[in-house]
Amino acid sequence: MPLITRCLLTLVLLALLNGCYYTQLVTGQMHVLQAREPVAKVVDDPERDPVLREHLAKSQAARTFASEHLKLPDNQSYRRYADLKRPFVVWNVFATPEFSLDPVTYCFPVAGCVAYRGYYSQGAARGDAALKRQQGMDVFVSGVEAYSTLGWFDDPILNSMLNWGDERLATLIFHELAHQRFYVKDDTEFNESFASFVEQEGTRQWRAYQGLPPANEAGLQQRDQFIGLILQTRQRLQQLYLQPLSATEMRQRKAAEFERMRSQYRELRDQHWGANNRYDAWINAPMNNAKLLPFGLYDQWVPAFAALFKHTGGDWAKFYSEVETLGKLPPLQRKAALRQWAGPLTTTLKPWG
Repeated sequence: MPLITRCLLTLVLLALLNGCYYTQLVTGQMHVLQAREPVAKVVDDPERDPVLREHLAKSQAARTFASEHLKLPDNQSYRRYADLKRPFVVWNVFATPEFSLDPVTYCFPVAGCVAYRGYYSQGAARGDAALKRQQGMDVFVSGVEAYSTLGWFDDPILNSMLNWGDERLATLIFHELAHQRFYVKDDTEFNESFASFVEQEGTRQWRAYQGLPPANEAGLQQRDQFIGLILQTRQRLQQLYLQPLSATEMRQRKAAEFERMRSQYRELRDQHWGANNRYDAWINAPMNNAKLLPFGLYDQWVPAFAALFKHTGGDWAKFYSEVETLGKLPPLQRKAALRQWAGPLTTTLKPWG
């Protein structure tokens, strides 16, 4: 029986055993698979949108680079294209208790336990979020441009991956292929931080390979400073939630921490970023624990993987071998090892002095 048939039968069985949520996962994934068509077919079709054809043609150079230079899987993923007729492939719902940064997790047979729940319908995601808010949780809904099926299927380039230009498309390919390269069940922080590092370092090497200058250093520094600000806010909140306070006082101090974060952001922006206000909309929108979750998941251990990559002399094969060794450790030992590789927090609230 072909692999794709076995995978689809497994998904259908899960839907039958687990009800409505799994049913929408199955139907959503099947829709993605059915919408696929070879990239080469789209590129060679003069009747198709010329801008789309150009983006897809350029994507294949990045796809080849990913396998040949970054040593990522060489398979049929991202050799096909699927237009889903919507801005995101799924919407993830993140949730935490009111006074905790620990995510509500969900466990699946293939991916293990993850810190979010994905929906192919924005309305369904909003409905789940509303129910969780009624239960007193902090909730955040985020649209997702791409996801990896971890090698179960040949993942396509999606129309949602084309929104921000050719380089962003390349970085998404690097990120998602990294999940195919190595994945640890039940450790979202490890998996996403690993893929984020591969994405960032891969993008740096991809630019050099094309003969392009390094990415704007000021922009990268601003990104790192912003992430550092969020991560340190998370640390303060974690300490706050350990204190034996009444619910009323805890809410007041929680709100004060978010205002402190906004104030520090404005100081950072106004004194050192000039006219750059790219994070204003995010920082000024309603804030809660769940909104901070992606930063802990996608950025927490990037410095650790960067240090590990440097330790291996920038050799991708050796790096992946070391990552696999880390991934095989028991969870507490793995986290301790990552802390050791990360060293002291290098991004401070005032990195300008």
